[in-house]
Amino acid sequence: MARILGVDLPRNKAMRIAIQSLYGVGPKIGENVLKEANIDLLKNSSELTEEEANDIRKALDEYTVEGDLRREVGLNIKRLKDLGCYRGIRHRRSLPCRGQRTHTNARTRKGKAVAIAGKKSIKSMK
Repeated sequence: MARILGVDLPRNKAMRIAIQSLYGVGPKIGENVLKEANIDLLKNSSELTEEEANDIRKALDEYTVEGDLRREVGLNIKRLKDLGCYRGIRHRRSLPCRGQRTHTNARTRKGKAVAIAGKKSIKSMK
């Protein structure tokens, strides 16, 4: 099993799919990296040699991926929070930042729905 940038590539997958398990590598960047490293896109990831893995590592040096990208994204969000701008406030409150409605939906960002306490007891008193 090949280990690239601290991530184990999944076994028995085409390299064009397996390389996308790296943070920041999508279909386009993955394809470009494999072409630059002269590796067949349909080659099985379990057949990858150490030399080919090194070629992939060298090709990935041009891109911001994994730890560097995670750090950069985290610092960008922290900067928005420190500025106190609208997007920073939305991040602080764990609400959607890109204009989606929150009256309904937004459950992924807001978390599990919490029932309103005492609602049943008010109805039973009437």
